[in-house]
Amino acid sequence: MASPPADDQDVPAPLQTRERPSRLIDIMVALLLLVADAVIVVVAAMLFVMVGMGSTSAHSSPTAHSRDVPVLTWLAIWGFPAVAATSGVVHARLRMPVTAAVQSLFTLACTFLAVIWTRMLLS
Repeated sequence: MASPPADDQDVPAPLQTRERPSRLIDIMVALLLLVADAVIVVVAAMLFVMVGMGSTSAHSSPTAHSRDVPVLTWLAIWGFPAVAATSGVVHARLRMPVTAAVQSLFTLACTFLAVIWTRMLLS
């Protein structure tokens, strides 16, 4: 068998580096997610206002509210910030800084809304 050429033996194997997506793709994905995130935040805020106005009626008792909150409601309320944070980390690992920044801002907005929802449900 023939041995490989001498100059191939001295060159180390190339490292597996992940190429960064183009800046245009990063900005387009960020804009797409920004629109989707804005819709989610607006719908959540509208639900907050509607549920808040509905719970201020005279025939509802405040003690029944805090004890009868299903687990699925808590998962929905705190699931959005968890998914948004995961998305921010994933986009940062994909080396998409604009998209990661948009998702981080969405995480802050979702966390703020989740705290408001939690306070409303526990009051």
